[in-house]
Amino acid sequence: MPKLGFRRSALLACVFAAAASAAARPAAASDIAEDYRIREGDVLFVNVYGEPTLTQQQAKVLPGGTIVEPLVGQVRVGGLTPSQASSAVAAALTRYLRAPKVTVAVDQLGPFDVYILGNVKTPGKYALEPSSRLMDALAAAGGLGPTDGDLPDARVSDGNVVQNVSLQRLLHGGDLSQNVTLANGVTIYVPSPATFNIQVYGAVDHPGDVTLHEGDRLVTAIARAGNSANSNSDLNHVTLQRLAANGKVQTQTYNLYDIYKSGDLAKDPILQKGDTVYVPQGKGRGDALSPAVGIFSILRLFVP
Repeated sequence: MPKLGFRRSALLACVFAAAASAAARPAAASDIAEDYRIREGDVLFVNVYGEPTLTQQQAKVLPGGTIVEPLVGQVRVGGLTPSQASSAVAAALTRYLRAPKVTVAVDQLGPFDVYILGNVKTPGKYALEPSSRLMDALAAAGGLGPTDGDLPDARVSDGNVVQNVSLQRLLHGGDLSQNVTLANGVTIYVPSPATFNIQVYGAVDHPGDVTLHEGDRLVTAIARAGNSANSNSDLNHVTLQRLAANGKVQTQTYNLYDIYKSGDLAKDPILQKGDTVYVPQGKGRGDALSPAVGIFSILRLFVP
């Protein structure tokens, strides 16, 4: 079925993303902007001119945003630009040195945090490698949750700007322009499929209200209402009633056996809120089961 293909595409894309993420390398110092704010996990080059014992090739920013500088101990640099961090280290050293000259540069970027919420398998807060993109975040969260029909647009927010990204184009269509670069503190929200109720009556195991997801089709509704052999359903004459915009009730009969025999699954109608489905009982047990037996295996794929 098409939507099963979507799931497979999303899974493959996320596996690829995980591999790409594992191969990521820290950004070079030349790539880091002057107004970059130092954060936990970054590795700094602290150069104290004329004082080789105080110079550090790799000073890691500790939890809480501090580095440990010889002679003076902890110096807070988290949230500062490299230029501001240079001044902070120099100010700490003035207790021991006269007019120290200090330069702080970011040698390697540390992991950054993103929040992945909504319809993913394991929502939460994740630490990603520098230069990670949306596919890396989805892979970290275990991939998408259950989807029906086209994949939704993800909303990516940095707290000021919200960007809508088409997961359908990215994961199903392979459009890598949608694989946006992420930054520290970004929140990603993947909407769950919209749900609605319809009514299924007649020769089904559990007649009455049935909850569907946006994009679900007639065969899904019958599967969720229950279509065991004991129901003796006649799937050659399934009736769908829908209230039209003009207030009149439209009635259409579908032969699900012919639809699936032909392979043209687009003829299986997408249902809407308020639809009513009626499944008649077969005239004889053998007559009802014989043409429908090939559909039963398909129906089982849709049972929640």
